[in-house]
Formats: sequence, structure tokens, C-alpha cells
Amino acid sequence: METALILADTSVLIDFFRKSDKSNSYLINLIKKGHVFSISAITEYEIYSGTTGEQKLYWQDFLKIIEVLPFDKKAVKIAVEINNDLKRKRKQIDIADLFIAATAISNQIPLATLNTKHFERIESLNLITK
Repeated sequence: METALILADTSVLIDFFRKSDKSNSYLINLIKKGHVFSISAITEYEIYSGTTGEQKLYWQDFLKIIEVLPFDKKAVKIAVEINNDLKRKRKQIDIADLFIAATAISNQIPLATLNTKHFERIESLNLITK
């Protein structure tokens, strides 16, 4: 089985965290299919901004081994283009989702998400969904 790098959206990590049986999580299913994942710096921000107490320790340990892709100048340019397009269509999405999508596109990797409602609006984004 060939491995393929993907960007895991915040929803994929939250699903993994919440499942008592981790083997039933979307993240584990992606790994079983041969995917290797990284996350966006925006996902790291979302995770840490939503944690408290013991959760913070869990995420610190979990994220130590995960590659975090930066939201850099290339991603900024792509985010602006996507936002302008969505604005013209009156279909804008949350800024965090916009930045995560731009990170995936700028790194030329698919985005795995459980939040298709927003991400499917971005035509240039290669989505992996459940």
C-alpha cells in the first residue's frame, strides 16, 4: 500500500479525541488506508484554544509527533484568492477553514475533513471525506 500525505482538518482530530474506541475514528481509518497526515498551524491553534486542563497535556503529547505545516506567504495569497471567489458567490466560510484549505492547496495535498459543508465550496481543494 502506497502512503499518501494528507492534511487532517481539526474535525478529524476532534473525532479521534472524542471516540472511546479510537480504532473507529476517521483518523485511524485514513491511516489504515495508507495515508500519512500532517496538520495546519491553524488546526494546532484551534486545538489549543479549545482545550483545558488535562486535555492540554493530551494534545501536547499527541501533537509532538505531528508535522505542522505553516500558514505562510503562499498560503496567504491562495486564501485571498479563495476568499475573493467565495465572496463573489456569497458563499464565504469561516476564516480558520479558509486558512486550513489554503494550507492544503499551497502544499498540494488533499484535505481530510468531516466538515464538508464549508470545504466543498472551494473548487480547487482536493477533499477526502468519509
